[in-house]
Amino acid sequence: MKDFLEPFLYPQNIFLWLFFFACLYYRRKGLWLLLIWFYLSGNTLVANQVRDWYNTQISTAELPANFSGDYVLLGCGGNEHSLPDCASNRINQLALMINAQQRPVNVYMTTLHCGPYEALLKQKTEYAAIQCFDGGPTTYHEFASLDQKLDKTKNYLFISSDYHALRVKKLAQMHQLNAQVYAASSATFRPVNCGWNCLLTVNLSNYDLFSKLAAETASLQVYWLTKDWTEWYQ
Repeated sequence: MKDFLEPFLYPQNIFLWLFFFACLYYRRKGLWLLLIWFYLSGNTLVANQVRDWYNTQISTAELPANFSGDYVLLGCGGNEHSLPDCASNRINQLALMINAQQRPVNVYMTTLHCGPYEALLKQKTEYAAIQCFDGGPTTYHEFASLDQKLDKTKNYLFISSDYHALRVKKLAQMHQLNAQVYAASSATFRPVNCGWNCLLTVNLSNYDLFSKLAAETASLQVYWLTKDWTEWYQ
């Protein structure tokens, strides 16, 4: 009973039901449309369907077996002395894949501060021959740099975070790379456990999901619209 009733006391769900009663009282179509948007964007059952759809768009959701090719680890910020969680997560997943094969492999890294990236990967595996370089301030600059360095006849496995993986996959296709993308998981894109009360509530984590998807899609569209008449990504 506690687990069922508790979500209804969260501020966003108090707002949801006050909003619902306001719609009943004022009977304005605009209010009903806002309520529907607020509910569908935050409803866990709906968001989990979007998470499932998104995962199907990523070519590699599990560690590939017997992969033959080179690895590309895209940068995820940090400085000369430390790594953010997203970078550590990517490196840990990459080390698992390399150690599973137990053979020397080439790894390309694109980051401004190579030291911490290289140190952590060398600590996790002895099989990686690392080529690290500053690919630029954005993913688009990184791909422009990689386009000049990678042999397009070879296979590549890109390591990225799940919220970033679909854009990486699309960019690999645009640059005509024979590439798969492995998506290191984050809390935002994991399905949320949901019971019957989820039909009557909203979850703030789902707004994080939709905001990240919107940002990734908008960024890719800007690149697609401008790449033929400007070189800001070079």
